[in-house]
Amino acid sequence: MKLQTDEFVRLRDFMYDKFGINLKEKRPLVESRLQTVLTQQGYNTFTEFLDHMERDTTGEDLSLVVTKMTTNFTYFYREEEHFNILGKEILPAMLPRIHDGNLNIWSAGCSSGEEPYTLAMFLDSYLGPHKRGLDSRILATDISDRVMNIAREGIYDEDHMARMPKGWRKSYFSDLGNGRYKISPKIQKEIIFRKFNLMEPVFRFKKKFHVIFCRNVMIYFDDETRTKLAERFHDALVPGGYLVIGMSETLFHNDKQFDYLHSSTYRRRT
Repeated sequence: MKLQTDEFVRLRDFMYDKFGINLKEKRPLVESRLQTVLTQQGYNTFTEFLDHMERDTTGEDLSLVVTKMTTNFTYFYREEEHFNILGKEILPAMLPRIHDGNLNIWSAGCSSGEEPYTLAMFLDSYLGPHKRGLDSRILATDISDRVMNIAREGIYDEDHMARMPKGWRKSYFSDLGNGRYKISPKIQKEIIFRKFNLMEPVFRFKKKFHVIFCRNVMIYFDDETRTKLAERFHDALVPGGYLVIGMSETLFHNDKQFDYLHSSTYRRRT
């Protein structure tokens, strides 16, 4: 199945308008990631699929495209330096400022759940008995129902767990056999999963966040979309709150809103 120019333009424009995902230079990637699965589902052309996707009220077709275009292999404790910063700098700065018992953390673009579960395990390990009385549940959002269903189930292959700190597997997972492990209920209940589109013009949350992790998501956006998204993140953070993005990402035009710290970590100016 070949992706014709008009079909690519149609899909490219749709993904950009709805999700801000920039596929401008990625026609070969789009074709390679979609053609096999669409053929397996019985489509003869990309046009047939696009017509069905636009009529599909279940969102399954759209979720398939989003997942195929944005999901790469991920794992627990990815980009370890960010968790070192979380323990050594961010939490010591934020925790003394909490007076209502709520530590608000958002994992934006949570994919299949490794990031928010890592955050929950890290907080449990870091806080220990001092967590008593502190609500540190993590909001985890994504636009893909497919990956969020994986995240909610909380079952992972062993190769996703190799970089975790020693002892975490025993403390926070149950062994299902055949190299499969399930997140413990203790950690699962710390995550609130919600479907959410980062292209919403305004983020309407009841409370502002102390920390936002949005890692390896902005790589799919152009400069204009990244800048506008960073502005919305700024408004969603408490003054002095932290935004953590991927190691290969940067904020170019938001220097009046954020102070750059290091390792793709930014602090909202007060």
